[in-house]
Amino acid sequence: MPETREGPPRVSPDNDNGYLEELTKAIFRAGFSWKVIEQKWDNFRKGFDGFDVPRVATYGPEDITRLFNDESIVRNRRKILATVDNAQTMLELASEHGSFCGYLRSLDNLDYAQRAKVLTGRFKGLGRTGTFVFLYCVNEEIPDWHQR
Repeated sequence: MPETREGPPRVSPDNDNGYLEELTKAIFRAGFSWKVIEQKWDNFRKGFDGFDVPRVATYGPEDITRLFNDESIVRNRRKILATVDNAQTMLELASEHGSFCGYLRSLDNLDYAQRAKVLTGRFKGLGRTGTFVFLYCVNEEIPDWHQR
């Protein structure tokens, strides 16, 4: 019997915190099985204060050290720092567009390749595959996997 691959769940975030959480999941999933990250996700949520965007955006060196020393999450300094930078970026975009979802809607006139290029340019730690996974997980329109 051929192996079936199950993908990560799709959600419709209620607010910017939900988008930051899904963006962070996509970044931390890179290089890991999504199931491994999913098993640790409650600890990530706790460690990152529920992905409260304004709060994460103000994280300083003590918070970075706390997270890097937290054995209950994946301790990748680059990805932890990217989460803080991305929270700051989301705050800026929400200020401009009313919300992060409003920002995504401002990209609706772009084709997938252009949207992916914009997102990977704006968000730290987000590569081509991570962008696809993020958009998939937040119920955005995406091409078939092989057409991305």
